[in-house]
Amino acid sequence: MIHEILPVGILQCNCSVFGDEATKEAIVVDPGDNVGEIQQILDRHQLKLKAIVITHAHIDHIGGAAKLKAATGAPVYMNEQDQAMYDDLDMQAGWLGVEPPARTPIDVAAKEGGKLQLGNAEFQIIETPGHTQGSISVWIPAENKLVAGDTLFRSSIGRTDLPGGDGRKILRSIADKLLVLPDEAVVVPGHGPNTTIGRERDSNPFLQGL
Repeated sequence: MIHEILPVGILQCNCSVFGDEATKEAIVVDPGDNVGEIQQILDRHQLKLKAIVITHAHIDHIGGAAKLKAATGAPVYMNEQDQAMYDDLDMQAGWLGVEPPARTPIDVAAKEGGKLQLGNAEFQIIETPGHTQGSISVWIPAENKLVAGDTLFRSSIGRTDLPGGDGRKILRSIADKLLVLPDEAVVVPGHGPNTTIGRERDSNPFLQGL
């Protein structure tokens, strides 16, 4: 499977472009910005975008969703618990001192147990609230990869001091939903370098004692 990670926007959110070589279909996770560069990746691999998945409604993860949807026609998936945060996108833009991006209606509610198919690979939605109320992660068993959004990072976890954050919930989400995955599973966080479940279980200072 094609998988390119593109750090986008001023906060360098990790946008993932997944593509299936056989069907030439693609899924993009967290198109926060730099939609032109995302489109270039799709064009280079001759991929047709079938879904835009948002791990949570912070502007650095969802800011380019409307533009990418307009360019490709692909539906946008997001957990409905983050709708109010998405509605406040203008306020989020003010925090960062940037122009508010265009918005688009959310097409599909991304819920626990939801699945998307890309070639032979199943993309499974896992609800992992804590960083925001509607945060999700995406588990791809066939690739042994987890796209964790801002829930789990290399040697850290998502911040919980922003509106909608909950420190107890994020630890419970990680313990109950993520640390049960295989140790060798690759974790693609919302920012920064990849890691593995085993590494974070063993050495992440925020997770000791869980």
